[in-house]
Amino acid sequence: MSGIPLGVLDLVPIPSGSSAAQALRNTIDLARQTERFGYARYWFAEHHLNPGVAGASPAVVLALTASATSTIRIGSGAVQLGHRTALSTVEEFGLLDALHPGRLDLGLGRSGGRPSGQTADPRPTTAPVVDGHAPNGLKIPPRFSFEHLLGSPRFRLQQQLLHQPGARPQDYGEQVDDILALLRGDYRAADGTEAHAVPGEGADVEVWILGSSGGQSADVAGRNGLRFTANYHVSPATVLEAAEAYRAAFQPSDHLDKPYVSVSADVVVAEDDETARELAAGYGPWVRSIRTAEGAIPFPTPDEARAHAWTEADRALVADRVDTQFVGSPGRVADQLEQLQEATGADELIITTITHDHSDRARSYRLLAEEWQRR
Repeated sequence: MSGIPLGVLDLVPIPSGSSAAQALRNTIDLARQTERFGYARYWFAEHHLNPGVAGASPAVVLALTASATSTIRIGSGAVQLGHRTALSTVEEFGLLDALHPGRLDLGLGRSGGRPSGQTADPRPTTAPVVDGHAPNGLKIPPRFSFEHLLGSPRFRLQQQLLHQPGARPQDYGEQVDDILALLRGDYRAADGTEAHAVPGEGADVEVWILGSSGGQSADVAGRNGLRFTANYHVSPATVLEAAEAYRAAFQPSDHLDKPYVSVSADVVVAEDDETARELAAGYGPWVRSIRTAEGAIPFPTPDEARAHAWTEADRALVADRVDTQFVGSPGRVADQLEQLQEATGADELIITTITHDHSDRARSYRLLAEEWQRR
């Protein structure tokens, strides 16, 4: 499967007992290592008010990582547009492109909850899901409802702190249109006034849209002829509908003449299955902290994870994510990734791996790359 590129999605996780400073140093080291291992891209997510995640600003971390690497593509997975303007986004990535031309991926996410008028109803897919599996056996768990997260006090506080008082986020589709116009250099306001983002205008960046369902994000990516990432690692239940909705909406553009999809997956690889399961033990409590709206905790050690007192409600809260994390030997995980690629028709796969120990995390990426290149 070496013809299917692998990329990296990094949340800049903070292990328990460590610090944000060490997490950043780990990230820079991991970017250097994965560049040597042959990974195609290194992306950063954007998260706020999470004690266990240091990746609050993709552009800032990209600036640090770009200077430490030379060939791997670097980008955002994703910039959350609900918290910023089109102009600030283009100018930030224009600054990065000015010093690292031709290496930038501008991944755009929506954030801020469901847009006006969009429902949470499932969208039918042409690939039937039977007994929780796609036709080729890929695990497709029941849908998880994010409503309690969007209505939580922490989420409301995050929105309050990230927005200027009285500000109303722009419609996502309009915002993406403005970003594309600013990058092309043909932006015009309603009254005809021109705006030229320098740096930014003419920047040699690849624009991606990231989405977890077959809703607005997939539609915006398709109608603009942009690359699309379907987030199996965030919402495994809706990965098929997301990829299908994007392809159905796709219109050829100056960016692409046919659809291009990457799909993300949570992965932990070790020399054998037992070791990998030990390294992945902290994943369940970590996902629980996100799903309960308390914010991602520092990633636990295996011993700390085993000490967690699980309730049935806790287990149900994280089941879809834990059941779809790919954990095991290089051969086992590569088989599962091949299954994910086949079910979704992915052109690329984006790998996110978190372990408590940095060396274990780097080794996981190395073992996977070596196995992938042998196929």
